[in-house]
Amino acid sequence: MDDLNSLLKTAVDETSHVWEGETFLVKDLFKGYEWNRIPKGDRLMLGSMFLSYINAHDCHVSIADKGASGQQRYKKH
Repeated sequence: MDDLNSLLKTAVDETSHVWEGETFLVKDLFKGYEWNRIPKGDRLMLGSMFLSYINAHDCHVSIADKGASGQQRYKKH
């Protein structure tokens, strides 16, 4: 779980690089090779953790919609 908490912190920190009005997926907050190295089960858990985090904290990120692949999209505001 420590690894997932570390990945969550990385994801939350990376939202500072997203422009206002821009939509993104959690995987967009990681370099491609980093995201691909995270086991699929951990990626799913990270997505749930990120959703819970943004709902509980004022981090200027809101839920946008679901993408074509069913992944949750977020919007920076």
